[in-house]
Amino acid sequence: MASSTRTPRSGGFAFILFGGTGDLAMRKVLPALYAAHRDNLLAPEGRIVAIAQQALDRDAYLRWVDEQVKPHAAGKGSVDEAAWSGFLERLSYLQLDGSRPEAFATLRDARDLLHGTRIFYLATGPSLFVPVCEGIAAAGLAEGARVVLEKPLGYDLDSSNAINDAVGRIFAEDQIYRIDHYLGKEAVQNLFALRFGNSLFEPLWRREWVESIQITVAEELGVEGRGNFYDQTGALRDMVQNHLLQLLSIVAMEPPQSMDADAVRGEKLRVLRALKPLAGDEIRQNVVRGRYHAGAIRGASVPAYLDETGVRPDSVTETFVALKAEVENWRWAGVPFFLRTGKRLAGRVAEIVVNFRAVPHSALGPLPLRSGSNRLTIRLQPNESIRLNALAKQPGMGMNLRGVYLDLAFDQFFQQDRMEAYQRLLLDVIAGRLALFVRRDEQEAAWRWVAPILEAWARPDAALKPYAAGTWGPAAASALLARHDTCWVEEEN
Repeated sequence: MASSTRTPRSGGFAFILFGGTGDLAMRKVLPALYAAHRDNLLAPEGRIVAIAQQALDRDAYLRWVDEQVKPHAAGKGSVDEAAWSGFLERLSYLQLDGSRPEAFATLRDARDLLHGTRIFYLATGPSLFVPVCEGIAAAGLAEGARVVLEKPLGYDLDSSNAINDAVGRIFAEDQIYRIDHYLGKEAVQNLFALRFGNSLFEPLWRREWVESIQITVAEELGVEGRGNFYDQTGALRDMVQNHLLQLLSIVAMEPPQSMDADAVRGEKLRVLRALKPLAGDEIRQNVVRGRYHAGAIRGASVPAYLDETGVRPDSVTETFVALKAEVENWRWAGVPFFLRTGKRLAGRVAEIVVNFRAVPHSALGPLPLRSGSNRLTIRLQPNESIRLNALAKQPGMGMNLRGVYLDLAFDQFFQQDRMEAYQRLLLDVIAGRLALFVRRDEQEAAWRWVAPILEAWARPDAALKPYAAGTWGPAAASALLARHDTCWVEEEN
């Protein structure tokens, strides 16, 4: 589980990037590799081979990288020009249609670019995962290699199993890296440190002391030109099945015997398998499905989902999900986990909120009996932090209490730059560390849990609640928590 350190990696590698001119490569993968190069974390002999269908030579591809990738690599500052020049020297380009098995002769014949550990990164749609892996095998390049699969890995349980079966016939499980970039975030790493490195919270991290837990991943953005993709996916598949259930499993897991990959992933799997199944009326009562209509974000008008480019006019795809989950084990029985995600919401935030139970009897007035008086908030984005809320006496006469907090803002406490999630994960792939990647049985358990919800939503009478862009979602999401005598954290007075 150890994260990548600020020391150079040893050993050569060939990082073969399928989808090398796509949005993911441009915005995330190549900028992360540049950052690792700039920080002297890549072996000097490591090479990056981008693959796409466009008819480009190497010089044309480098011009595209310079124009399209460099602004994302710069972030809020500017690139180091010397480091950027050195990074470009690592890059090569091959034109190849991943859907055609015979095209992989081009890759086989380029073995002079593939020295060291071969890493095949599939920044493509899931429909290409199997053809690309079969092409890699036909070219004789699968043995000893590693393959990275981006989400979504399938459309449902059956399609996910079909992809995993086909890829598993070519690569062993310890060669397959199913990426979930939330697992690479610094604050998620700190969740492990908080839980398993300190004795302060462990006695409280259980049903006797925790009233409820909220996990929110909210976006201000809409589909941003990805309407064709998103309209086939929706919020449940895009966010809940992977990101939110992974965060839930980390929050709820038992302490592992070690931070070895299988020890950590085994404990997460136990949580996913302990999730109370939802079916029938339970889905209608405990799951809210919503979609945004026109509204305003930061004062600017934004269109309704049905008016976004690429979205079908008769679409029934959801852009918002809120639900109540329960973990049926001794530690968490009866504690509601409220999960929420959506597009075009009032703010961009990803956080985990642990609400501790109120004191059983207050001699200091009603305030200590309020839900949320004691709370731990782990902010994943935009500003990573950990905040502990408590009550203290206000200065002056009388025992008047007021909420206060202790705040650990990582950017203020730690002087060094934080490593971005993709950079950490790519370095872990290169180093052969699997702990931050999803094992097949974890993924299958998550799909199995959401499957009844997908089936219920496929029926014509499935409700789709509207909400205005720029709000926190449908009123039904607030009502869901109100039935449990609580509310979303931003709704408190």
